[in-house]
Amino acid sequence: MRVAAIVLAAGEGRRLGGPKALVPLADGTFASVAASLFDRADVAARVVVLGAQAERVAKAAGLPSGVSVVVNTRWAEGMLTSVWAGLDAAEPLGVDAVLLHPVDNPLVAAATVTAVLEALSRGAVIAVPSHGGRRGHPAGFARAAWPALRAAALDRGARSVLAERPDWVVHVPAGADCLVDVDTPEALEAARRAIDSRN
Repeated sequence: MRVAAIVLAAGEGRRLGGPKALVPLADGTFASVAASLFDRADVAARVVVLGAQAERVAKAAGLPSGVSVVVNTRWAEGMLTSVWAGLDAAEPLGVDAVLLHPVDNPLVAAATVTAVLEALSRGAVIAVPSHGGRRGHPAGFARAAWPALRAAALDRGARSVLAERPDWVVHVPAGADCLVDVDTPEALEAARRAIDSRN
């Protein structure tokens, strides 16, 4: 199975003072750390979707080599438009599935990514890591789910596909790492402490 990882990094990050993609983390930025999560043999391609201040972010994010950048001109309409831009980039690559991962989830463990990929390889249409009854990231979507993603309403987003097709969804047990969402300065400091403790 060929899989592309799509990092959704188009937001303006108002609560953090600028695009989250450029927020310093570890030895890089949110965008570079997120892209590096998927630098592995079982991920065929990595795509980062930019939007707000895209030109500046592309130059300053320190993205690893081999990462493709896509600019979503509709980013202000919501994250689903970035999903669509990512699917547009994935289509010609001939991949069988995509991993969708918001840039502000920087602490995902390699084991979580592996578990999602294994669920997809076993035939899951949608594979979602879960912890304590809550869904996290990255979420895997096989090609069979892409038309539903493309047809989803902007105001409901990709989650509506999970709600409308529960028969497609495989919940993959994962650690709390899949739930980390960095939206505030306090959450950012907690993420930095967590990364420091790993090193």
